[in-house]
Amino acid sequence: MALSQPAPSVDDGLNDQMVVTSVPQEQKAVPRSAASSLVAVLRKHSMFCGLDPEALDQLCRYARHSTLKRGATIFSKGDPGNSLIAVISGTVKISISSADGRSAILNLIGAGEIFGEVALLDGLARTTDAIASTNCEIFVIDRREFIPFVRSQPALAMKLIELLCTRVRWTSNQVEEVILQNLPGRLASALIRLTDKYKLAPGGRSIAITQQEISEMVGMTRESINKQLRAWAARNWVRLEHGAIVVLKVEPLQALIEAGAANDGDF
Repeated sequence: MALSQPAPSVDDGLNDQMVVTSVPQEQKAVPRSAASSLVAVLRKHSMFCGLDPEALDQLCRYARHSTLKRGATIFSKGDPGNSLIAVISGTVKISISSADGRSAILNLIGAGEIFGEVALLDGLARTTDAIASTNCEIFVIDRREFIPFVRSQPALAMKLIELLCTRVRWTSNQVEEVILQNLPGRLASALIRLTDKYKLAPGGRSIAITQQEISEMVGMTRESINKQLRAWAARNWVRLEHGAIVVLKVEPLQALIEAGAANDGDF
């Protein structure tokens, strides 16, 4: 998101035309294989893993299944907050945009994660946009069914609170990085935060993210991101792949953050 060749510009075609659709609102028959995938995802999720099998099956019966193409709009800022969404495969971008076309990525939601819980709980409008960064398979659970379900499962309410706290900490860390760190420090922090989020093994810390996406996440231009990553790749700290960044060495990136780089140059 290798470099022994002359200055290739790593990208995955984000400038291509994006297919924009919306999540279907009608009830769809859930394929058996998809239903099994949802059960597997919920059983592994920290919020639902404590549910007994009967309650888990009941929750799954509420779900609507959708497959989305890359670039599809799942919801937009201001839409009604009427559903919780679980990602079975693919990646969803949670972002905000300004009237002049600038955008900032707040989070990337991958397979096995859920999102949309804030507006779901308070019933108010969505505060962000949710866009499929890749082809995605998702399940949507309507608020009208989920809220009564939570009331019948008191322990689940505490798990929701924990999830909200995790979201707040994630966002707080991003704000701190943008305000207090210089450009290399922001990028290093974002890479480490993303690898920690997905608990990837040392030596194979692959992050499925484009340079454009990470530029929107840390508030740097894509050109600055490319220049910095190429410098780090030359030092064998990262490896750049098509639509992905592989973190090879965490220690020098962590040292950059802790030392507080003195300038915005290459490292």
